[in-house]
Amino acid sequence: MRKSSLRRACVALAAVSSLALAATACGGTTKNNSGSDETSAATSTAKADPNAALKKGLTVGFLPKQVNNPYFTFADKGGEKALTELGSKYKEVGPSSATDTSGQVSYVNTLTQQQVDAMAVSAQDPGALCTALKQAMSSGIKVVTYDSDTNAGCRNAFVSQAGAEDLGRTEVQLLAEQIGYKGEIAILSAAQTATNQNTWIGYMKEELKDPKYKNVKLVKIAYGNDDAQQSFQQTQGLLQQYPDLKGIISPTTVGIKAAAQYLSGSKYKGKVKLTGLGTPNDMRQYVKNGTVEGFELWDPAKLGDLAARTAVALVSGQITGKEGETFKAGDTTYTIGKDGVISLGKPTVFDAKNIDQFNF
Repeated sequence: MRKSSLRRACVALAAVSSLALAATACGGTTKNNSGSDETSAATSTAKADPNAALKKGLTVGFLPKQVNNPYFTFADKGGEKALTELGSKYKEVGPSSATDTSGQVSYVNTLTQQQVDAMAVSAQDPGALCTALKQAMSSGIKVVTYDSDTNAGCRNAFVSQAGAEDLGRTEVQLLAEQIGYKGEIAILSAAQTATNQNTWIGYMKEELKDPKYKNVKLVKIAYGNDDAQQSFQQTQGLLQQYPDLKGIISPTTVGIKAAAQYLSGSKYKGKVKLTGLGTPNDMRQYVKNGTVEGFELWDPAKLGDLAARTAVALVSGQITGKEGETFKAGDTTYTIGKDGVISLGKPTVFDAKNIDQFNF
């Protein structure tokens, strides 16, 4: 049976039967179809061929956490540009809310039914999408997560913005320097279930255990759910609850912008320090008016670009997602790390000296 015919048969079967039955009937495409082990990356039983030609004419579906979020607009445009360059087709679907996990599941199912060759997903929750993603993989679709991961067994590879440990620790380092290593601080996160946020926050807590932060106290983690109004209100609430607060870390582009908006119009401007992850275009006015000294981020367009190129490399058989495999994406050669993680690189710190050099 031809691969395309087999895929259609698997999709049809998956639509009317359980995941277990679909995996049994069409199985062998992933290591972890059963769901009993979600700690290892789902890699193909086929061996990688780094010299395999990149396939053209593929369709790769991008499923961000939130389609109307400027950050994901930048990221997915990077993916679209890469796919066009590679001779393949880009499509984007996704929920309008960053906390609509059931909506994300529905869009995974939609892409599976449409028989895309691969999908790039930024997961709202590490486990909630797993059944749907495994169903996609059992029908021959390659799954790449980017920005926010699922459990490792629910995808073939994860394209990380940067090393998670680097991101968590450097945000603490930036804020501590700004507040003179003394005072109360808070974290303004996105959703409580966001995989990337929680991973970074874990490393922030580890960094704070260093004796040099003995006079820095983390008093609260607040959640703005990647909603501008909620994040604005949470910032206001933090300052009401902790009048001696010296700084805020917001590792989310929506959160840091909303927090900066609140601080810039309040008596706390320049007194309560703010850092985290933001885009230069969102944060430029707040850096220039003295609300924010410095913050960091990677280039989201490059993240989307790498997610797209990883998806095509997987479909083409250049990689399977196994640790140690290498592949070339653009002018850079990447090595797949533990659990199928591919790191984009180190983040950039933006401040008054360099922010006008960037436009995203």
